[in-house]
Amino acid sequence: MGKNKLFKFDQISKMNHVFEPSVDDTLNHKVDYKGKWHSEYFANDNPIVLELGCGKGEYAVGLARKYPNKNFVAVDIKGNRIYVGAKQAQDEGLTNIIFLRAKVDFIEYYFDNNEVDEIWLTFSDPQPNKPNKRLTSRSFIERYKKILKPNGIVHLKTDSDLLFESTENQIKKHGYESLFLTWDIYGDIEKLTADEQEILNIKTHYEQLFKQKGAQIKYCKFKIH
Repeated sequence: MGKNKLFKFDQISKMNHVFEPSVDDTLNHKVDYKGKWHSEYFANDNPIVLELGCGKGEYAVGLARKYPNKNFVAVDIKGNRIYVGAKQAQDEGLTNIIFLRAKVDFIEYYFDNNEVDEIWLTFSDPQPNKPNKRLTSRSFIERYKKILKPNGIVHLKTDSDLLFESTENQIKKHGYESLFLTWDIYGDIEKLTADEQEILNIKTHYEQLFKQKGAQIKYCKFKIH
């Protein structure tokens, strides 16, 4: 492991806004986060929004900056990526964002029933050979259903035709409530409110790379009933 990665791992281990539960503690129910995000970790009753597979956390940081009256939890297993967003949040003095270094597979171990208001999936791995590992597959939606409040919203922003087509099929097949869906968000962005446009104009490192290669960015949001 390179010195740069070791430095980042060491730094996030010292950050109060980065949580790093072990897999063993998670699976043995020794991680005691459930039901405590409002009361202990954010110390307020503001809505909780997750970014799953957050990478460097650009989206969660951008949202936390825009919405000081919401709480954000950015989740990713890669500590060297999390460091970037966690350091930025620390430098900017953002107190409404926490980074959780964990696998999205275990998300229901960390949040209680109806504890989460929204979920963002930004440029998730399309998993071409493992459709059940896609973050909008039925197996993951069932996890989200446990932690989302009634009428909670799932957002997907992606460059991947495969992932977006798969998600569109899942929405139709399982009767999720589609709130907005487009294969070209920047072509259709004027159909959204000014507030929504500002949110969707947040660009992650990966989106900037994909846009440079000419990729068309897709977006949808839906409710799970």
